[in-house]
Amino acid sequence: MTTTTASASYDRSSAARFPAAVDTALRTAGWHPGRWDIKQAEYWADTLRDHTTPAGHRHTVFPAAVEAWAEFGGLTVTAPGPGRQTAPTPVRIDPLTGLHLARTFADLGRALSTQLCPLGTEGQDSSHLAVDAEGRVYSVDHTGDWYLGGSVDEALTVLLTGLQPARLTTGPHPAHP
Repeated sequence: MTTTTASASYDRSSAARFPAAVDTALRTAGWHPGRWDIKQAEYWADTLRDHTTPAGHRHTVFPAAVEAWAEFGGLTVTAPGPGRQTAPTPVRIDPLTGLHLARTFADLGRALSTQLCPLGTEGQDSSHLAVDAEGRVYSVDHTGDWYLGGSVDEALTVLLTGLQPARLTTGPHPAHP
């Protein structure tokens, strides 16, 4: 097992990390400042590392993913109200929902010049969430690939408040100039 410590440019224990409605939705789902279940996060990391698809694809696990799972893993967060630009969606943080998407995430990661690891799902499991080694979050669904933000905090805010995410294109991307 791997032991990981929190390393972020923000204070995980701060009560002012999220907009009020997002903070309320997270707390209702069981999150609180300082929440940290590294044992569960390491279990997920080991499970993902040990899985190989029939075609030989494997997941890459890195600290940004493990930290996101330790803080938010196991939560299903319901959108707090009407969306600002789109319909807000519930979010489930469970990386094993992406267990069989190793090739999908590897392909998208190559296109973005990064590595991706499963994070969870949004909606009624209609979109899969991934986090990269820098902590940026993406969504993959039947309509395309989306950039949700430069951190899990930003992605949760986008999804839970109904902000319009950025569609990934073949050209330069906001996170990858």
